[in-house]
Amino acid sequence: MIRELKFNQPTARRTWPVQLGLLLSLASILCFSGCMTSARRTPGRTVMESPSTVLPAKVISNFFVVESKFADGKSYRFIIDTGSTATLITPDLAKKFALKESHGAPRRQVHVRSANGGEIDLEAVTLRQINLGSAKFEDVPALIFDFTDLSGHLGLPIDGIIGFPVFRDTLLTLDYPGQRMVIAAYPQTLPPPPPQSPRLSIIPFNNEQGTPLIPIQMGNESFIVLIDSGSDGSLSINPVGLHPHFANGPRVGTLISSLQGDRRQLTGRLNQDVLIGSQTIGKPVVDLTDQLSSIGGEFLRHFVLSFDQRRNQVSFLRDADGTVLMEPRRSTGLSFARSAVYWRVLTVIPDTPAAKLAIQAGDLCIRINGELVAKWSYDRYAALVKSADKITYTLLAGTKETDLDVPVFELVP
Repeated sequence: MIRELKFNQPTARRTWPVQLGLLLSLASILCFSGCMTSARRTPGRTVMESPSTVLPAKVISNFFVVESKFADGKSYRFIIDTGSTATLITPDLAKKFALKESHGAPRRQVHVRSANGGEIDLEAVTLRQINLGSAKFEDVPALIFDFTDLSGHLGLPIDGIIGFPVFRDTLLTLDYPGQRMVIAAYPQTLPPPPPQSPRLSIIPFNNEQGTPLIPIQMGNESFIVLIDSGSDGSLSINPVGLHPHFANGPRVGTLISSLQGDRRQLTGRLNQDVLIGSQTIGKPVVDLTDQLSSIGGEFLRHFVLSFDQRRNQVSFLRDADGTVLMEPRRSTGLSFARSAVYWRVLTVIPDTPAAKLAIQAGDLCIRINGELVAKWSYDRYAALVKSADKITYTLLAGTKETDLDVPVFELVP
């Protein structure tokens, strides 16, 4: 995994912790507080025009992104977030598809809080319909949010995040390896689940809060995690009451920022295997958190996940036998806020080769390996960090340009 880019989001978080795979929970950091009474948490009627529909997906920075055409004939992109009870949309999408409030009615505000306890009010609307292929979800409650910075980070427009409750009346499959999403209608009689095997694990989940919580095992200890496709991270562990053993680390990573201020991430590789049902993840790279433990896209991308909210169970399927192995995290020790003209250095990880060089937070990078930053898409830069021994950044100070060679190293071997 790569930890390089970061983008600013001044609305629900002061800065979003995105660095080509740094633990990021999108709408999953926004959960309805107890004071919300005016809006439903789940949508109205679900209409399936065919027994099932398949949408191509892109896994970008470990986010599961789908695209679908709406009633206006235009296509819109959404991140599917099983870790969120909320659906978030851009102001533009709300303007086009939200139900009109009665004349003179005050705008509805929903009080939400971040994982770190920060609070903010977002405007609540109800979408007439969300179209995902031949699946139509009517009267969907949503919150208005600005995705400009996330769109810039990923290099394509993001129009919203779709939360887990939207799919409560359908069978939902997120096929990470095949990069597709399948939405199926429930048959009149549910067939018995297939037998478990080394490639298939069927696990009951707790859905009382509108998101799936499952037990997993680390060494000889079991604990509960959130299945969070709206996070680009790996396994995020709250170590309270647990005894993780590390083969490497934990060491200081980059900054994670929230409404409550900045804190340094701790990351490392376990010296213990992690089991999800019959699936074994060998000595995974993990992040430490003081919040609910979770598994994100870096972890989930090895599986085909199928969610059955009527029986409250999820299946993890692989197309290969054996242990899942996670790659080392490579890094330059730098994180950036990305724009089309320049990338601004946000942090320099301490005790890394970059920390010994003449580069600091606030510096502006205008070229990478001699090419303007505008030519470096997310995927292209990620591939560079994954394979290069060093990267040449051209820094701009006033009118002076300086080339700086920064080694690429394994932040977590």
